[in-house]
Order: sequence, then structure tokens, then C-alpha cells
Amino acid sequence: MRENNFNPTIFEEGLGAVSIAVCVVASPLLRYWYLRWGASPEEVKMPLPGDEQVPDPRLQSTRAIGIHTPAAEIWPWLVQMGQGRGGLYSYEILENLANCDMHNADHILPEHQNLQVGDKVRLSQDENVPAFVVRAVEPGRAIILGGDDPPTTWAFVLEPIDDHSTRLIIRYRQDFEPTLGNVIGWRVFTEPIHFNMERKMLQGIKARAEATAP
Repeated sequence: MRENNFNPTIFEEGLGAVSIAVCVVASPLLRYWYLRWGASPEEVKMPLPGDEQVPDPRLQSTRAIGIHTPAAEIWPWLVQMGQGRGGLYSYEILENLANCDMHNADHILPEHQNLQVGDKVRLSQDENVPAFVVRAVEPGRAIILGGDDPPTTWAFVLEPIDDHSTRLIIRYRQDFEPTLGNVIGWRVFTEPIHFNMERKMLQGIKARAEATAP
């Protein structure tokens, strides 16, 4: 199979770093926008699988993108996500500067297509970085990842529009102790970084699914 290079160029990675810095500095002004990037008002409000696992989140984002291919062609890319698997389809160089050892796949990896509840999805090779645990799998529609400290869910949901197009919706929900340090840490720093990496992930999944679908 011919391999494609869907990963950002060095220039794009640099722009990603600049975008992270801008979002951190201007987070009070940009927060409303980046918490719902790409999502319609209906998608922001609609209940999604996994919401019940963190019923009263202090942080929630809902982001989405339209992909011009059926859900069945997108699903394999979601199933193989994770460090040591198919990668996260985001800014690979920036992730590896943080010692993640991330390598984004350009094709479907058959050996990583059997995702089960209880499996770990890692963000880094560093054992000190907590991994997400697969909490639920709805084949062809949803993968719910979760963490316990702090209570977190990261849901990837496919909503078909018609036979040829799909909405990919990602919802992140998290609770934490509302100390000043936590509020500053999560809202001022973590949220803007997460937004930029997740936006590129959405774009990376879209590019791969559209380019490789039959």
C-alpha cells in the first residue's frame, strides 16, 4: 500500500506552537470559542455517550468536524489511537519534544483494530503520564476513554449525516478540586494546549479518512 504523509510540516508545527502560546495568553477572551470549536449549538447541548460518567464536570469541551466519508471508514482510525499504536494524528514534533515518542500512522494498522473495554490508551511513553482506560466501546459509533484522578472522560462519537458524510464529535469532561492552583492550571494552561492538539487531531483524522476511503 502506498503510504501518505498526513503529518504537519515543520512550518505547520511551528504555527501550532504559536497558536498554543496565543491561546494561553488570551484564554479569557478565546475560551468560549475554543471550548466548542467546530461544533454546532445542537452538538454542544446534546447528550453523548460517556456524559454520565462525569455528571457534574468543572471543565467540558465539545468539538467537531465534518468528514466526507461514511462512519465505517473513520472508525478504524479511532480504534488504533494512542502512543505505541496509531498515534493521535496531531502535532507529532511538539508531542515528541515532550518525550511522548508519538508516531502517527498513515494507514490502518490491523494489529491495533481490536480495542476492548479495559485497554489502556497512552498519551506518552513516560510511565508517569497517566494513560486513559477504555470505558466503553459502541462498535462503529463511539469510544469512551476515562481517567480517575481527576475524574475524566474523553468521548469520540461518530454521527452519520448521510451515506457519504459523518460528523466526528469529541467531548472532554473533567472534574477537579476547585483550588486556585487547579483552576489556573487546568483553565489557563491545560485547556488551551488541549484545544490546539485536539483540533489538529480532528483535522488529521479527517485528512486520513477522506484520502484513504475507497
